[in-house]
Amino acid sequence: MPVSVSSAAVGVAAGVASVLGSYGAAGFTPGFIVAPVESTLSRLMPGQVITFAITVLGNLGQKLNLAFASLLVVGVVAAVAVLATGLGRRLDRPGVPTLATLVAVWALAAAVTLQPVQALGAAAGAGLVVGASEVSVSLGRFPEARTEDGNRRRRVVSALGTAAAASVVGVVAGRSQTDEATDGSSNGGGSAGDRTFDVADRIADAEAKSFDIEGMDPAISEGFYQVDISSVNPNIAPEGWALKVTGAVENELALSYEDIREMDHEHRFSTIRCVGENLNGHKMDNALWTGAPVASIIEEAAPTSDCNCVMLRADGDGFFEEFPLDALRPGMLAYGMNGRPLPRGHGAPVRAVVPGHWGEVNVKWLTEIEFLEKEQDGYWEKRGWHGTGPVKTVAKLHGKERRDDGRVVVGGHAYAGLRGISAVEVSTDGGDSWTEAELTERLGGVTGPATDVGGGDEFAADAWRSWRHVYDPPEGPHEVVVRAYERDGTRQPEESTGSFPSGPSGWVSETVDPSNL
Repeated sequence: MPVSVSSAAVGVAAGVASVLGSYGAAGFTPGFIVAPVESTLSRLMPGQVITFAITVLGNLGQKLNLAFASLLVVGVVAAVAVLATGLGRRLDRPGVPTLATLVAVWALAAAVTLQPVQALGAAAGAGLVVGASEVSVSLGRFPEARTEDGNRRRRVVSALGTAAAASVVGVVAGRSQTDEATDGSSNGGGSAGDRTFDVADRIADAEAKSFDIEGMDPAISEGFYQVDISSVNPNIAPEGWALKVTGAVENELALSYEDIREMDHEHRFSTIRCVGENLNGHKMDNALWTGAPVASIIEEAAPTSDCNCVMLRADGDGFFEEFPLDALRPGMLAYGMNGRPLPRGHGAPVRAVVPGHWGEVNVKWLTEIEFLEKEQDGYWEKRGWHGTGPVKTVAKLHGKERRDDGRVVVGGHAYAGLRGISAVEVSTDGGDSWTEAELTERLGGVTGPATDVGGGDEFAADAWRSWRHVYDPPEGPHEVVVRAYERDGTRQPEESTGSFPSGPSGWVSETVDPSNL
């Protein structure tokens, strides 16, 4: 049977209200009806599409996927509302369209999100719109107003008005729900510090070792980047979280959040860089992490395989990554970040921090460490990427400003994983001549009760260093090139490569125009 324009309009309004009603009930959490749809689309996308989204679209790619998932949900709910309305007309029973919409949308949302209580938000949004459209028709059934066109107009206007009102309420309530779920204190509980060492002192020391240049982060990143396979992050309560240690081991383990917190812990500065970022991108950041060393857990589990490989899994978002066991040994199970409980967006309640390796092996929302009998492909390796190896050396150029005396200051961060940074050189004439830049002091090393396990070196082994160069600029735009040297004197390769498949490399080059600073 053909669908009238008015029925379609009511259906779309019901779909929009349903999505925003779900957002109001669940916020930006897995209970949001769009979340599992978006996640499923991400998993079903061909590797070539994902690579294009990462390397060309960047963060926009994930936003477009979320928008497409939202449109799909709106379309499905709209179809449900249209069918419910048609059923009511055939039965000529008041209330049937509204009731049918409520029940059908609730069942759909509950099945998709596995959150029956939060699914009521999606049902309520759609039900309100359909109910308002039906009430408007019944109120208009007076002799002087009993026309089909009048009924259609009333239905559409009532549906759109109700959808708009429900959307406003949903957005406000959803933001509140999202803020509550994102608050680190609700996931980590208590302080991430310890009684014997003042984390604030370490943070203050790092701030003192920072260069203040416009456009450049201090030694501890002000806004640590986030890259996840889904737009909506898991929201896992510490009380229900557990870490399984399985596979080729003598002793399988099951550790609760409290078990991890009761282990000797450590504080360490560690930088994480995304394998899919642009060469001079902003997906490389530094933080002070608090957690338990993995080495003691590996020792207790006692691996039995000659594979020397391990798989980390996160049940919350379905992510998994395989890499060498030797890379994990110096790692930690982090539950604190910069003196606060680990935020939800960074893997609360517990994540892996694996020094010197690309961000993809620093698995968030960690739930399993599996020791393998033979090598397997991880999530990104199945899609053509090879980002489990050590990070590539880079010197970023992010800070640029002009002083009152006319001189120009450029700066950024240099990082080489566990190989460390010994020097950064800057060219202000496109690479014809080079000058050594000023470097910040290295950040302090691992501290805390577990330093006998994690290592109590004087300096951080896996933290970036900031660089700065002040010069008299030439007239007009000029090319500034930056290159870094590792701790043993090795100069980073000049050849420029893209991020796919194993991370970007090369000397960063940027055009600087003093007149625009």
